[in-house]
Amino acid sequence: MDPSQEVFKAIKESGIDFIVSIPCANLQKLIPMVDSDPDIIHVAATREEEGIGICAGAYMGGKKPAIMMQNSGMGNSINALASLNRLYNIPLLIIISHRGVEGEPICAQVPMGEKTPHLLEVLDIPAYKPHLVQAKKTIEKATEKAFEEGKQAAILLSIGFWRES
Repeated sequence: MDPSQEVFKAIKESGIDFIVSIPCANLQKLIPMVDSDPDIIHVAATREEEGIGICAGAYMGGKKPAIMMQNSGMGNSINALASLNRLYNIPLLIIISHRGVEGEPICAQVPMGEKTPHLLEVLDIPAYKPHLVQAKKTIEKATEKAFEEGKQAAILLSIGFWRES
C-alpha cells in the first residue's frame, strides 16, 4: 500500500477539485499525482498564507479546495486561517506533512512539530492523525465534516505514516 496513493484516492473520492501545494519532501510523490490529474486544478505556491488565500478564492468561485503543506508552514498561515477562513466560514481541507515528531532526523523540525497539534487546537481546527489503513476513510470523513460545517479540518501525516506499507 503506497501512502501517497492512498491520500490521493481519498482526495479524489472526497470531491476535492482544487489544491494548492507548498513543497515538502514527504509530499514529493503526492504533488505530481495531483498535478497530473485533469479533474483537479493544482496551484503551486511559495508560502502557506498565500495558499490559504488562493484556496479561499477558489471556494468562492465554486471549487472544493485543499492545501498541502509541511507543518512548519502552520506558523505562516495562522493569521489567514483565523481572519479569513474562520471569520467567513470558508471550509478547507489542510493536508499537513507533520515533521518534527517520532523518527525526525532534523532537530530544527522538532519545535514546530511539537507545537502543531496545539496550534490547530487553538484555532479550533480538528486534527485527524490517520494510520495508513484508515487514511482514506479518515480523510473522507474530515473533508465531509469541514465542508458541511463551513470549517477547516487538518490531516496530520507524520513521518511514520509515510513509512507504513
